Amino acid sequence: MAIYHMQAKVVSRGSGRSAVAASAYMSCSRMYNDYDDIQHDYTRKHGLIYQEVMLPPIAPSKWIDREQLWNAVEETEKTKDSRLAREFVVALPVELDKDSNISLLQDFIKKNFVDMGMCADFAIHDTDGHNPHAHILLTVRPLNENGTWQYKTEKEYLCIKDGEEKGFTASEFKDAQKEGWEKQYRYKAGKKKVTVKIKKASVSGYQIKYASNKNFKKAKTRNTRKTIYTIKSLRSKKKCYVKVRAYKVVKGKKIYGSYSKVLKVTVK
Repeated sequence: MAIYHMQAKVVSRGSGRSAVAASAYMSCSRMYNDYDDIQHDYTRKHGLIYQEVMLPPIAPSKWIDREQLWNAVEETEKTKDSRLAREFVVALPVELDKDSNISLLQDFIKKNFVDMGMCADFAIHDTDGHNPHAHILLTVRPLNENGTWQYKTEKEYLCIKDGEEKGFTASEFKDAQKEGWEKQYRYKAGKKKVTVKIKKASVSGYQIKYASNKNFKKAKTRNTRKTIYTIKSLRSKKKCYVKVRAYKVVKGKKIYGSYSKVLKVTVK
């Protein structure tokens, strides 16, 4: 009986890793990293059963060469702690033959990663004939229609117009603002405080959640019916993470909506 196993990691320069080295290792090949001028040679490694690079239609065709693909990733990332790739190690059913496992893996990667716009580099290893498993390396940045890298994340503003809520990216908001859309939640940093300005909506009140860390550990919450609320007694020169959600009172119970996007504010 097949036993499920999957391990997920992030390939990051902050942990001393490189995407080129990770790809060379799993494909048992020799690859040169233009970023740090290091050649990674794993041609003597045993156990490689199959390897392939799968690309979405918008990716440059030259990236079918994994060395060019991962050097393009390394070139785009500039910082010493950049996240370069996502890595998965997946156990494969020992009951299936080689071709069946390849077909199973190709279908899984296409549906879950490549169809979502990611470039996928994968290999199947089995050193002793009893432990078939796959290494999957995925790009982090999405691609534009012209095949160039986009930002890893993009800020979205929750806006309101005539009682209707809608989200816009930073670039979309410029045009939306001309059409009368306004940011629903605005923030202003003050001396040891942050003032939250909320666009009035047809709700009973608002819940404001804030913390000194982006994971909102030990976060504090405040409920208010006012559209302007000041969070006081904050530490000066520190970061404050804030998010807001509206609620309605139905039969004596508060029914909460979704939180707004998190905003990071530096307290004065």
